[in-house]
Amino acid sequence: MLTTAGTGSEVGRASVITNAKTHVKKIIFHPKVLPTVVICDPELTVGLPPAITAGTGLDAFAHCVEAFSSPHYHPMSQGIALEGMRLVKEYLPRAYSDGQDIEARAQMMSAAMMGATAFQKGLGAIHAMSHPIGAMFGTHHGTTNAVCMPAVLDFNAPAIAPRFDQAAAYLGIAGGFDGFCRFVQDLNDGLGIPRKLAELGATTEPLEALISGALDDPFCGGNPRPLTHTALRDLFLAVV
Repeated sequence: MLTTAGTGSEVGRASVITNAKTHVKKIIFHPKVLPTVVICDPELTVGLPPAITAGTGLDAFAHCVEAFSSPHYHPMSQGIALEGMRLVKEYLPRAYSDGQDIEARAQMMSAAMMGATAFQKGLGAIHAMSHPIGAMFGTHHGTTNAVCMPAVLDFNAPAIAPRFDQAAAYLGIAGGFDGFCRFVQDLNDGLGIPRKLAELGATTEPLEALISGALDDPFCGGNPRPLTHTALRDLFLAVV
């Protein structure tokens, strides 16, 4: 049996459904989607291939980063997101390099749950972009998030730099926000994440449909800077 440590659906109240005909992802929220009993066994993840370990782990990281970036007020989620980032920083490279590292696998399961708990505070442009890209091109969700993350951090810099100065200090990353951004790119590179979505098969041919899908995404409004048509156009062109 094989499972992952990324989405955090074990503590989530949402489902994502892709319409194969329209290539649109829809998110359904309902309290009854939330599980009543959860068993997280890291031994079930030891067979996960490195590429999927990286993609799902970076999905958890994206949840924490976007929750921490969200302008909404939720101090508990803010703290959980910060510690979730630390766990990913410390343990995802270990799980990637040695799938049998049971401590790293267990810590990544915790990070995944923490990311999904934290994003009750909100998500933003990374996920708003990733959903239409994944629906149209079938790209892996967490890997797509990881490719989008550096560009979104750069776009959101005017709104989030001070709080990530503090996060960087907690995470042991020198250089404040700029150092955090360098860390993110280095982490992606070290985990075999491509720098452009074109390497995953995405193109800019349906650019207007991608922009429209992102604008319609429920997480569009959670970004710390407004996501206009022009802003999303520039972001998609930067990552594809």
